[in-house]
Parts: sequence; structure tokens; C-alpha cells
Amino acid sequence: MVDFLADNNLCGQAILRIVSRGNAIIAELLRLSDFIPAVFRLKDKSDQQKYGDIICDFSYFKGPEYYEGKLEAKPELQDLDEEFRENNIEILSRFYLAFESVHKYIVDLNRYLDDLHEGVYIQQTLETVLLNEDGKQLLCEALYLYGVMLLVIDQKIEGEVRERMLVSYYRYSAARSSGDSNLDDICKLLRSTGYSSQPGAKRPANYPESYFQRVPISATFTSMVIGRLRSDDIYNQVSAYPLPEHRSTALANQAAMLYVCLFFSPSILHTQQAKMREIVDKYFPDNWVISIYMGITVNLVEAWEPYKAAKTALNYTLDSANIKEQATRYAASMESLRPQVQQLLKEGFLREEIILDNIPKLLNCLRDCNVAIRWLMLHSAESAYDPNNKRLRQIKDQVLNDSKYKPKILFQLLLDTAQFEFTLKEMFKQMLSEKQIKWESYKKEGSERMTELAEVFSGVKPLTRVEKNENLQAWFREISKQIESLNYEDSTAAGRKTVQLIQALVEVQEFHQLESNLQVCQFLADTRKFLHQMIRTINIKEEVLITMQIVGDLSYAWQIIDRYLLLCLLNKQNKASVK
Repeated sequence: MVDFLADNNLCGQAILRIVSRGNAIIAELLRLSDFIPAVFRLKDKSDQQKYGDIICDFSYFKGPEYYEGKLEAKPELQDLDEEFRENNIEILSRFYLAFESVHKYIVDLNRYLDDLHEGVYIQQTLETVLLNEDGKQLLCEALYLYGVMLLVIDQKIEGEVRERMLVSYYRYSAARSSGDSNLDDICKLLRSTGYSSQPGAKRPANYPESYFQRVPISATFTSMVIGRLRSDDIYNQVSAYPLPEHRSTALANQAAMLYVCLFFSPSILHTQQAKMREIVDKYFPDNWVISIYMGITVNLVEAWEPYKAAKTALNYTLDSANIKEQATRYAASMESLRPQVQQLLKEGFLREEIILDNIPKLLNCLRDCNVAIRWLMLHSAESAYDPNNKRLRQIKDQVLNDSKYKPKILFQLLLDTAQFEFTLKEMFKQMLSEKQIKWESYKKEGSERMTELAEVFSGVKPLTRVEKNENLQAWFREISKQIESLNYEDSTAAGRKTVQLIQALVEVQEFHQLESNLQVCQFLADTRKFLHQMIRTINIKEEVLITMQIVGDLSYAWQIIDRYLLLCLLNKQNKASVK
């Protein structure tokens, strides 16, 4: 079967392009959110008085003639309007293109799903794409990214501001005279939802599900995507986190995707208790603060409050005893991990032989550090708890008390872990690049030792008190050939054969009473050492680097890390002032 992502596979390439575009759109929205012209917020009275007549929300569309008539009646307003246009048309155009790309994204995704349904892609259906590993990941990401776009827009660019910007763009651009403009559809999708990201703001009814349903998406598609996210490990992350207590961390990215996708099928959140129980047991048994995209945190206690089934399912996780158990567990982890990592960072401790002998232990230490840091940083984050919500305040206080939370110590562990991770990764990359050269060198040394021993037992090469023995001579020559025949490319077979050769060298020493001759023993011991080195070297695999990359993911702290950096700066300033 053709690879799903092959260049000649139109079905795979089409969904890959859509998903790639989705990530680019979110990046652009996050960039633009830092450059919203303050005047569109109309927060100051001076702005309201000066620009109130030329900046309108969607009420403009009910009677554009009325608004334009007001401008034409006052020449000073016309001058102000022209000046405002010149100053803002560039940034307005960029915002409009970003908003348009969100609408185009969902239109293209719906068209792709229609094409799948209608058999445009030969031998490919929604079901077969979901059976393919790459296809399953891309379809799940496609729906998730659309949900993230909508949430990012609403969280970073307030509804009223969006409306004012869209109206201003409409007035100042050629879109109003263009017949093929889809500005109407964009306005319908991005009109204000009533949501405000300010602490204490009331959540609108049926939010965000009504917002997510503004452009209809196939119910079969959303159902199948949610089904896959519920049941499968779509990114095979569990292999990087073998311990059962790390499972929720292993599946954290998938849990974030499921959280977003569930809003496309709100009946699950409202009424399907069995499904929600299964979801919480698998993804949220020990955590309730999640990062949905590049550090945008969500507290499930608040997010799932309006949904009966979801709220009920989360009750066990939020039980006081469970919160205490998790918090104390991570407090204990911190206590034991700090000296452990500091020991590993001591100058000269991490040597090549230490790493080769302790790869599983070192990886376990990295996992434990990253899991503890992740849980503590997310569950102590200020942004995850609304100070006006009494229950959230209680949960946060319990977490901080039971985990003995000290931001400075946590940040220090993060820095130490990063240093340990970097050192280990660099050394491992170096070993990986030299792997074949060293393996061939050890093989050559081992083979030469056996050839020399064969010559010793031939009687040609003099060695103290060694009698000629043709059987041993032939046997050592054969062992030399066997070592020489080991193939680097076939590492599994080479590893197995190397173990057998080591065993044979142990046995020959016992059966032929060679212990009495120290020089022969030394030759055998050296050869065994080289063979052991070959086994250790062949076990240097790229999978270790991949595991380290997965385990070391810090994208969840993209925003909350700023708080720790600020604390660090304040501490330095305080110390400087004391001096």
C-alpha cells in the first residue's frame, strides 16, 4: 500500500496541507493579538469621544447609510476618518487575512471530508484514513486546530474589538464592492460571543459549543475523531512513559485535543456519563489543569462546570483526599529528585561508560523530573484559578499547602533538569555519531587478540609455559573469524552472536584449565571486554534521543514560565539591594 504521506498520495497530501496551514494560522493569530490597536478597545473616554462616530460594531450593517451620512455631514469627521484609515489599514488588512484564513480553513476541511465521502480519493474513505496511523493523527489534529483557532480568537481578541475591526476593514477596503468577497461568512463566524477573558466575567450560555457550531461540521467525523481520541494512543506516547503513574502525562497532548474536540459534540459533556467517566479515568485521574496549546491553560473545574456528566465524572479527581495524595506525591518527588539531579550534574560524573551502563536509570530520572515539574507548574499556576471562584481558591490553597510549594525550588529543579537533559543529549549525540567507528575498532581489537592466541597455541609464537595445542589453535582462529564476520548493519543478530562468543570464551577458560596461565587469561579477559564494549555500543540508539525529546517537552509552560522568571529577577534585585 502507498505511504499515506507520499508525494503522490493526494489524499494524504491534502489533509497534511490543511493541518500545516492550521498551525500557521494559530501562530499568526497569537502574533497579531499583541498588536491590536488600543483605539479599537474604546476604553478611554477621550477615544470614545474622538473615534466613537467612525468606529462601529456590527450594528453598522443594520443601517450603513445612516452611519455614512453622519460622517458626510461633518467635514472634520471625514478628515479624521481618512487619517484613521491611513494609519490602520495595514494592520486591519493583516487581521482580516488571518480571520479569512480561519474561515477558509474550515471550508477546506469540510470540502476534504465531502471529497472523502464522495469517493474522490480512490480507495480512501473516512474509515480507511482513520485506520492509517498518520491519517488518524492528521484528522484528529485538523478538528482540534480549528477549535483552538476559535478559542484563541475569543481569548486574545475580544468580540467587540473583532467586530469593530471587521467593520473598519469593510469600510476602508475594496471588499464592500467585491462580489466574490466572503466577508459576510467571516462576520457570521467571528461575531462577538459575549465571552470575556477578564477574571470574574460571567460565562455566556452554551459557550463555547454554540460558537463551535457556527459552521456545521459532519457529526460522523466529529464522533469518529472523538472515538479515536478516547480509545487510542494516537501518538504512541505511552512507550516513552512506561510507568503506569506517568500515563496521564504521556497522554497529556491527546487529552488537550480531546478536551477541545468534545465541544463539537456537547451531548457527551451534558448527558453521557459512562463516556465521561471513561475519559476522566483515562486522562484526568490525577490532574485538572491542562495546557491546550502552547501554554494556554484551562482549569477543568471551571470549564466543565455547566456540563452535568463532565462535572460528575470529575468529582473523584477533585476529592480532597485525591488532591492531597497527588500533591504529597509530587512534594516527595521534589525532595528526592533535587539531590539526585545535582549529583548527576557534578563535574566529570556523566562519563561515557556511566551513561552506557545506566541509560534506563538516567531516562527514568528525566521522566520523574519532568512529570513532577509539569504537575506542580500547571496546578499552581495563577492563570488557572479564578480568584473570584471560592471552590477554585480552596483547591489551589490545598495544592500549595500539601505540595509544600516553593516557586524558587521548583524553578531551580527546572533549570537543573534542563542542564542535565542538555548534557545527556549532547553526549548521546556524540556517542551516536562515533558509534560505528568505535564498534569496528572494538571488533578489530577482539579479533586480533584471538588471532594472537591462536599463534601462541601453534607453538610459533613463544609464550611462557604454553604448550602447542592444535585444537585450541584452530578454535581461537575460528573465534577470530566469527568476531570478524559480525555485521554492524544487522545489530540484532550481531548482539545475539556477541553474547554467545562471550559465553564461549568463559567456557574455554574453564574446560581447558587455562586459568594457570595469567597471560592467556589476560588475552581472554581483554577480548571479553572488547565484546562487552561492542554490545554496549550497539545499544546506543536514536530512540533514546527521541524519548528525551518527548519527555522534555515544555510547551505547556510557554506562558506560565514568565512568572518564575519574574520571581528570579526580583530575588536578584533584592540580593543586590541588601549588598
